[in-house]
Amino acid sequence: MSVSPELNPVQRARSGTFDMLEMDRLERQLVNLPLLHDPTSYIPDTVDLTEDALARDYWLYCFEDALDGVVKRAVASQKDQPEAAERAEKFRQKYRHKLQTLRHQPFAYGSLTVRSLLDTREHCLNEFNFPDPYSKIKQKENDMALKYYLKVVKSVEELSWEQRQFALVKGLLAGNVFDWGAKAVSDVLETDPEFGFEQAKQQLQERPWLVDAYSQWIERMKGPPHKCALFFVDNSGIDIILGVFPFIRELLLRGTEVVLASNSGPALNDVTNSELQILTERIAAMDPVIQSAFKEDRLALVQNGSSSPCLDLSRLDKVLATVVRERGTDLVIIEGMGRAIHTNYYAMLSCESLKLAVIKNSWLAERLGGKIFSVVFKYEVPSKSQEQH
Repeated sequence: MSVSPELNPVQRARSGTFDMLEMDRLERQLVNLPLLHDPTSYIPDTVDLTEDALARDYWLYCFEDALDGVVKRAVASQKDQPEAAERAEKFRQKYRHKLQTLRHQPFAYGSLTVRSLLDTREHCLNEFNFPDPYSKIKQKENDMALKYYLKVVKSVEELSWEQRQFALVKGLLAGNVFDWGAKAVSDVLETDPEFGFEQAKQQLQERPWLVDAYSQWIERMKGPPHKCALFFVDNSGIDIILGVFPFIRELLLRGTEVVLASNSGPALNDVTNSELQILTERIAAMDPVIQSAFKEDRLALVQNGSSSPCLDLSRLDKVLATVVRERGTDLVIIEGMGRAIHTNYYAMLSCESLKLAVIKNSWLAERLGGKIFSVVFKYEVPSKSQEQH
């Protein structure tokens, strides 16, 4: 897939009133995912915080509590710019003011959801010219994870078929722990640079998981391969390189085409489409399986049209919708808390879907009936009536 050139971040930030999504909207058409079961009844957000006072109080506290870390990260990302601290301070004041307003007037800015709180934060960062505060962290973590890629692939190749499927899913989940957007994780990553892939596997909840459809998934994997899998990816570094790539490598070896959908613009440490182009080329240089799939277009990289840590399946880049349709996509995989828990947890699709995430927030885990680092592995097959919709 050819990628449309991304907007220059400096130009983007200068306009102030336009956030990335609005700029994208001017440039590119956003449409429904063709595989939404019923676009008219689709609501991306799992919880409406205007209706749920308990959740609202918690999340507003949570975003305020995380503010110091976000400011520190923003300043560190532009160490060479003397006025960065001043801009970061203005960002803090503006975002905190919005959070305090929402405490008293939940409807102040229209809808109120975890997604709107995340998107507003990205918007404010952009406004004060911090378009990509995690860019250095992403590069560093990508470089580190690439060194371990072949080792991970070799270790799963030595396993029996059944053990390999489980190791790949476990790797996908362990990779998803590496999210700088989750305070419980960023605190660990700040203090313990040695915390890595193996340590993350130890942190994961043992099966049975909080939501556990793994047995149904493994049964399905014993059947014929899917035609094409659409994978909405999440974080840079260990997540995409040691979690996602070994997993999709197995799908490719089964004869399934793979479309990786990533953000058009930066948000937190999520991998962007332009970053994913570079990473895929670097992995292809090491791994003939990925190389041939990439060359032959059995592995395609497409931007999703968003710069959000969440996912709205009714506002996707038109090119992605076309690719999904043309390839006869029959499996959708949505990964991570932002895209599979805060949004799309209840989304009904007209094909098979996997929604998977590690819950990296104690309050949310307890509310769902588990503990921090609980696993959600939701595999859904549409009923016959849905498929014919």
